[in-house]
Amino acid sequence: MKHVRLVALGAISMLFASAVPAAAQNDPFMGGEFVDVTGVTLDDGHYLDYATFLSGYYKAQEEYAISQGWQTNWEILANVYKRKGEPDLYLIRRYKSIPSAAESDKRGQMIRDHVKMTDAQMEAASGDRAKFRHIEGSQLLQVLVPRK
Repeated sequence: MKHVRLVALGAISMLFASAVPAAAQNDPFMGGEFVDVTGVTLDDGHYLDYATFLSGYYKAQEEYAISQGWQTNWEILANVYKRKGEPDLYLIRRYKSIPSAAESDKRGQMIRDHVKMTDAQMEAASGDRAKFRHIEGSQLLQVLVPRK
């Protein structure tokens, strides 16, 4: 009896395995831009502190990334009807593709040169913000574009 179950399970697995390529060929969507979403929670009384950072340094860095062609867009969304446990803000970045490790290193150096800061200085500034802003998590999503 055990042998019959294994054979049946194997047959079902083969059926699904052979169906996957056919389904993939008929997928009505193709992959589009990547969307990086970061949730941020702020301690009470520190919205203006973080908003000042976002409208200054963060904005300049994001605009630099767009000018280099690394990103297509960025935005900040406020969670207007926030429920318990949800972030206050969502930081959104859009990319055409994900860079390789070597390209990421190259871009990192270009950003450091652009903002005239070392890794240590950037880390210290992030640590200062961490006193009142908390990254709740990030997601990398991909837009699904309907095929014509």
